[in-house]
Amino acid sequence: MKVGKQPFVAHSLRPLDAKAMKFTDSQEVHVWDPLLRMFHWMLLFGFSTAYLTQGEMFAGLQERLDDELLQLVHVWAGYAIAGLLLFRLLWGFVGPIHARFSDFVCRPAEVLAYLRDVLTWRARRHLGHNPAGGAMIVTLLLSLTVTIASGVALYGADQGLGPLAALLAQSRDQTIDRIKEAHELAANGTLLLVVGHLIGVVWESLLHRENLVRAMINGRKRA
Repeated sequence: MKVGKQPFVAHSLRPLDAKAMKFTDSQEVHVWDPLLRMFHWMLLFGFSTAYLTQGEMFAGLQERLDDELLQLVHVWAGYAIAGLLLFRLLWGFVGPIHARFSDFVCRPAEVLAYLRDVLTWRARRHLGHNPAGGAMIVTLLLSLTVTIASGVALYGADQGLGPLAALLAQSRDQTIDRIKEAHELAANGTLLLVVGHLIGVVWESLLHRENLVRAMINGRKRA
């Protein structure tokens, strides 16, 4: 008996159905460890607090509150940020793989190539930080370091308090003004970097259809 050819089944070449896609997307792995996530959100809170208590954009709010209280909150927010930066420096060498600098610090050429791919919606997905994200993290950490260092210097020069008071307490007004300008410039620069970071997170989330904010909350990303 001659067996005829089997008819071609058109739907065999269709994309995976919704159920299969849901199963695939549900495969998640832990990427961000608890300490790294705590660092991220505590740093955001600390910087927001410091900027709200002294930033020129919020002068109207500050006028309604006690100056000494605002100064105290600002100073301790700065100290908290300094402690967080020290932790991140250490964690960048001894933490889990995706927290280490060796996992996301790339050459400038790689960062530029990735940004070019991002603009054309062809950027490859990374489980950890992508090259542009890694560059942003390093830049933010450096900017925050300059902000904190200039803030400590200003506290010592202007108020005669803090760890640099003995060195800077007798500073002239001109020196104090320059330190203040440097501190404000660094703080405003850091704010711009934070805005750039947020734009990058939104763009990357849309590009790869992945909620990166949620990932930094629960630590899990799509495998």
